Amino acid sequence: MIKSFVFNQTQGRLISQDLSLDLLKVVLQDDGVQFWVDLGECTDEEAKTVLEGVFQFHPLAIEDCFAPSDRAKVEEYDNYLFLVVHAVTYTSGELKANELDMFIGKNFLVTYHRTRLKCVNATVERVLKNAPTVARAPDRLTYTILDFLLEDYAPALEEISVEISDLEKSIMVNQTSKDILADVMKLKGEVQRLRQIAWPQRETIARLAHAEFKIVRSHMLPYYRDLLDQLVRISSLAENARDSLTGVLQVHLNIQQMQVNHVIKVLTVMATLCMPALVLTSYYGMNIHHWPGPDNQLGWIWVWFITLVTTGVLYFYLKRRGWW
Repeated sequence: MIKSFVFNQTQGRLISQDLSLDLLKVVLQDDGVQFWVDLGECTDEEAKTVLEGVFQFHPLAIEDCFAPSDRAKVEEYDNYLFLVVHAVTYTSGELKANELDMFIGKNFLVTYHRTRLKCVNATVERVLKNAPTVARAPDRLTYTILDFLLEDYAPALEEISVEISDLEKSIMVNQTSKDILADVMKLKGEVQRLRQIAWPQRETIARLAHAEFKIVRSHMLPYYRDLLDQLVRISSLAENARDSLTGVLQVHLNIQQMQVNHVIKVLTVMATLCMPALVLTSYYGMNIHHWPGPDNQLGWIWVWFITLVTTGVLYFYLKRRGWW
């Protein structure tokens, strides 16, 4: 769906919306207005018609739009910036990244995304309710979209935090669960992917916040620095989540090792307690003539007595030393 919004240049007041492509070409030449075109959930042919036919963006930038990547970036062309950022959603234990491409000009903003994005919908609602607060210039409108986009990271981080807490409880309650290791490694992979998405965006927003591009006006720089602070916090939380999962994994492995050690300890004690019987029966198997024969009941009682006494002595010795 192609949406368009035309604003007054000075006040940011919404003048018109959803213009035809021919009318967009005319409006593009009008210095007295600014506008936002959102290409969301439309076909590739429709998007190319706008990006190539109306705005005539650089072919490499258009190619990047149709070749999704998990890495954010910003590139400067003659009269506009091309910005690639990512929104995230976390559902059913899976992190999904949705790319948002933005062309930021002096009097226009063009956004392209393949899936429905909450940040874009929230900005549209804000524009329809009170356009002057967010649409005085493309850099301010861009900030509004990015601000909503980063807010969506909070639910994902909270959900990951809850899952980490559940894993910690599972380890203590059900220490022999075979699924814990798989769950920890899966969640750790999702956290690592979140870090790989957040870090490039942090670098990209830093370039905007540090006045590297003239399209971002000086009085808007504090707002973009606030976006940078949000990304720093997101990166820190993702780093903390990774460290917590490393700790959970280490605890799980330690518990498993303790269980293995306990099994080995039991088997060792059992083998030790069996040593007297093993020695005596082995010795008896040598068929020494003076050893009790099969018809000598007293001899058999004597053999079992020696076996039980030596086994009992070993048992109490192990208990006293704390080895059992």
